[in-house]
Amino acid sequence: MSVEHRSTEGTNMVDWQIFAISAPLGESIIRGTLTFLGLLTLMRLVGQRESGSIGITDVLIVVIVADAASPGLQGQVSSITDSMVLVVTVLFWSVVVDAVAYRFPALAHLVKARPKPLIEQGKLNKRVMRRELMTREEIQAQLRLHGIEDIALVERAYIEPNGMISVVSHKSKPTDDTAE
Repeated sequence: MSVEHRSTEGTNMVDWQIFAISAPLGESIIRGTLTFLGLLTLMRLVGQRESGSIGITDVLIVVIVADAASPGLQGQVSSITDSMVLVVTVLFWSVVVDAVAYRFPALAHLVKARPKPLIEQGKLNKRVMRRELMTREEIQAQLRLHGIEDIALVERAYIEPNGMISVVSHKSKPTDDTAE
């Protein structure tokens, strides 16, 4: 049995194959495109409240990029380049979606969430509450965080695209009790 000895110069060699493309380039681009657009559609259907405190596309970018980069980092694919093609594809579509929403405001409502009125003139919007699966108690808890105890004191409250609730209260009139 012979034992092979490597020279010290061979132990520091990098296997450059980790940068070679092992999956067809078109397939990686199509997979990244379909995944991003499919998840974007699903997230838009789920509703704003489910996205948390950051925008839906931001959530998608973080999740998909992390998932796409992970196999390259863990060595589960033949090359880092395969992972990078997916990452670049996802980032490309993120920029395209933002550009379309900016350039064509009429199409923006399809790809970007808009604020939805939860309260108007002290009255709850039941339709938006049903769509966002929000109870009266949840809305009241959010109002308390804004220092408001009574829904009737709210001129308008919106569920914002990032899932947070913004509140515009009625202008309080100064009382004459302070003048003596």
